[in-house]
Amino acid sequence: MNKPAILALEDGSVFYGTAIGADGQTSGEVVFNTAMTGYQEILTDPSYSRQIVTLTYPHIGNTGVNHEDVESASIAAAGLVIRDLPMLASSFRCEQTLSEYLADNNVLGIADIDTRRLTRLLRDKGALNGAILAGEMAAGEDATASALEAARAFPGLKGMDLARVVSCSAAHDWSQGEWALGKGYADTARDERPYHVVAYDFGAKHNILRMLASRGCRLTVVPAETSAREVLDMQPDGIFLSNGPGDPEPCDYAIRAIQEFLETDIPVFGICLGHQLLALASGARTVKMGHGHHGANHPVQDLDSGQVMITSQNHGFAADEATLPATLRATHRSLFDGTLQGIERTDRPAFSFQGHPEASPGPRDVSPLFDRFVSMMKERR
Repeated sequence: MNKPAILALEDGSVFYGTAIGADGQTSGEVVFNTAMTGYQEILTDPSYSRQIVTLTYPHIGNTGVNHEDVESASIAAAGLVIRDLPMLASSFRCEQTLSEYLADNNVLGIADIDTRRLTRLLRDKGALNGAILAGEMAAGEDATASALEAARAFPGLKGMDLARVVSCSAAHDWSQGEWALGKGYADTARDERPYHVVAYDFGAKHNILRMLASRGCRLTVVPAETSAREVLDMQPDGIFLSNGPGDPEPCDYAIRAIQEFLETDIPVFGICLGHQLLALASGARTVKMGHGHHGANHPVQDLDSGQVMITSQNHGFAADEATLPATLRATHRSLFDGTLQGIERTDRPAFSFQGHPEASPGPRDVSPLFDRFVSMMKERR
């Protein structure tokens, strides 16, 4: 815990702290997340690919990590920035400390910096490209200059197609259900699962798949570039479009497939990147946001019922409500900044939500969307 680390931003800002993970260098888009819990789920969320995550809650690592609280097979974030790493990790579920976890996954982290100052910079200027140097690389005379050079060399996420990078390599079945204390994750393989759902993996979080499986869905997870013809040949009852990282506009392979699905009567449900792709496939446009939405306390209003829900969010791009065609209508809107949070087709059984209704981490106010998807499949039958 005495190795130096440097965080540099493209605007010239430099922070000096302590290395808490692997040694070396990493770069990416620096964003802030306001969630108070769930740091392990955040780190393993594939939507954070090529991003360095700053956690605004000051004490991170209190409960350590374990093998269950993960959203993918490995850490997806490019790096971690925190204020304070407690010396003791205390939880009956703790299997490893956060610093050990980062080091074992070859992920860089930096602690002991002013995350309030950093968050204000990102809030006012928007997400900035940055770089972390840790260990010996952060100790040399030219370390600061090297960190600044690495930060400015990162090309940014605009125009970057990461869905195909983080996606699975082959189609596979999924039967793991939701977690329960003392029981772990349920195995739904022997349960009655009347609905066959083909789930596109653009960077799918495991808990999204678990919530679908727990609702009677027999899941076939397919790679991001799977053609519509291959999916339709599987005769699905529903098609799910997952969350994922990067810019949705370069994902032309996914947009083409979704357009073909929208020519059928098969229910389609999209989350996060899947929401943006449904918008693009329907003729709308997407925009790069300033600092995006990252946290577990974002208020979103259901425009039909007027109900306000507290939601989990992680996205840096958004569907532009001003460009919605006649075949799309807005269903949800952020009460933070008014950005579009939900859409549905007026002529097809297709809808989507920008936030993360599986709430891992976060509140489960929006989980009824999974029930709506199942109801649509039931109605079609």
